[in-house]
Amino acid sequence: MYERPRAAERALLVRLGLGAAVEPEDLEEFAQLARSAGALPVACITGRRARPDPRYFVGSGKAAEIAETARAQQADIILVDHALSASQERNLEQLSGLRVLDRSGLILDIFAQRARSFEGKLEVELAQLKHLASRLVRGWTHLERQKGGIGLRGPGETQLETDRRLLADRVRSLTRRLERLKQQRETGRNARAEIPVPAVALVGYTNAGKSTLFRALTGSAVYIADQLFATLDPTVRRLHLSGGAVVVLADTVGFICELPHELIAAFQSTLQEARGAQLLLHVVDASDPRRDQHIEQVDKVLQEIGAGDIPQLRVYNKIDRLGEPARLERDSSGCVTQIWISAAQGLGLELLKEAMAERLDLKAQRLWLHLPPGAGAQRARLYAGGVVREERSLDDGALELLVDLPALSLAAWVREPGVRVLAAPPSPLCTPCAPQPAYLESTPVPHAATARR
Repeated sequence: MYERPRAAERALLVRLGLGAAVEPEDLEEFAQLARSAGALPVACITGRRARPDPRYFVGSGKAAEIAETARAQQADIILVDHALSASQERNLEQLSGLRVLDRSGLILDIFAQRARSFEGKLEVELAQLKHLASRLVRGWTHLERQKGGIGLRGPGETQLETDRRLLADRVRSLTRRLERLKQQRETGRNARAEIPVPAVALVGYTNAGKSTLFRALTGSAVYIADQLFATLDPTVRRLHLSGGAVVVLADTVGFICELPHELIAAFQSTLQEARGAQLLLHVVDASDPRRDQHIEQVDKVLQEIGAGDIPQLRVYNKIDRLGEPARLERDSSGCVTQIWISAAQGLGLELLKEAMAERLDLKAQRLWLHLPPGAGAQRARLYAGGVVREERSLDDGALELLVDLPALSLAAWVREPGVRVLAAPPSPLCTPCAPQPAYLESTPVPHAATARR
């Protein structure tokens, strides 16, 4: 086994162009991944091949160059920006005498450092064990011996088989525990759904400024750093929009190019927040020259996790680096589709809140609701949503509440048993982005005070 040194590990980076030359931006992103894991890149080797070599992935000549450069640069580890098979990883280690880590293993190492919640740590451990399952043979030549001794001779179990069995047991245990945590999270999400508060999720390429925007909007002290995958665990906070409307805002993990499919399972808890949202804020680094490719990659991952059909509002962040003003952009039908802001400088945040309220049709209306006697649970839900402005008690135990409700929330409340609209609201503020709901299914009853006159 190889022991990890206490100081920053000196890393030799390897990137191979398959059918094309290596893009400098891809190489820089891989260097950022290495630094995010705590490594110190000391050299970089690139190459070009039509197809991967079955033995070393990079070819025998390039593998010898990697081993020689690693010794010359006194590297502690070799990081390969591709998914290696177990045999390719083992062959490179035997040739160089150093640890070799592929792209999947590097991202998993970053995940292990970033996970803070109990659920996140379990998810990362499960992904690491599945990744390790095919690599148990690495450096464990003594595991080929069979257990023996008095009473143990005959058909036995190799140590390698024992380790694989124990690993499989641990995987099953983690899967069961994560399933229970998933049910608990779903229970909490269903409890939030009982209160008419829409959910909005921040998605985007890693290091696009999602956590900075989350802190600027909610004031939550989330971790912010100029590094890839700075945020792994989901964070959910309540956000008040223009006009008194309220939403639940969730910060999620950033996506990245060539994200292995098996790693998506390593942050299911944060992706569930994206799948359950009514609106996605797709945060884009406006100053990144490859922002269009990053947008395509994020949309691809959203399709893979089942969130591709959720409405999006594209948020171009970091306009302060471009000298651009904060602004809204609409499509031909007048619907807000893009907004340009700077989360770090606080530019355009009010415009963003207005755009979110418009896309969700959350322009609140002030009106009176009549709750029947014994409707304490309904009253509590309205107070929990922060929409009650005044309350009156009637002699028969019924309640009259002055509330600020968006049209979509009002449509749900009038379907509640015994709930009536006492004062007809003003004409709903129609937006071109959302259809106007027919929430008044019956003739509104005049307010009690008006009727007594």
